[in-house]
Amino acid sequence: MSPSRSCPCGSGQPLARCCGRYHAGEPAPTPEALMRSRYSAFALDLTDYLLASWHPDTRPASLAPDQATRWVALELLESREGGDEGVVHFRATFREGRRWAVLEERSRFRREAGRWYYLDGSPAVTRLRPGRNEACPCGSGRKFKACCDVG
Repeated sequence: MSPSRSCPCGSGQPLARCCGRYHAGEPAPTPEALMRSRYSAFALDLTDYLLASWHPDTRPASLAPDQATRWVALELLESREGGDEGVVHFRATFREGRRWAVLEERSRFRREAGRWYYLDGSPAVTRLRPGRNEACPCGSGRKFKACCDVG
């Protein structure tokens, strides 16, 4: 991993100082940090990390790599923790080919033996149809036609 590469979670920090350290084995200190690192792992296709950070009670046997999905923006709506339980509500914008969508989820986390795990979530996916003169869904601040419009 390049030390200067920006973290996909949108923190503005280099990947190595942000989510990359959790991908390398350091325990995430909060549910929000774990959720950000899992988003980054989806963006970087780190399926081993995704499985390792998933609670054993709800973890799937495997995850298929998904090169068709490009994760482009993360927005945190709420983050709270109490004791060994936590909830993070977020929106993640993604692109599949020319199609845009937003995944909104309220994720639950549990801490066991000092380590946070993703337990489960309530996801909802909404398709986006950005107009050429609207703001680009990638979060660049540019118009869609001057940024990610490939049409």
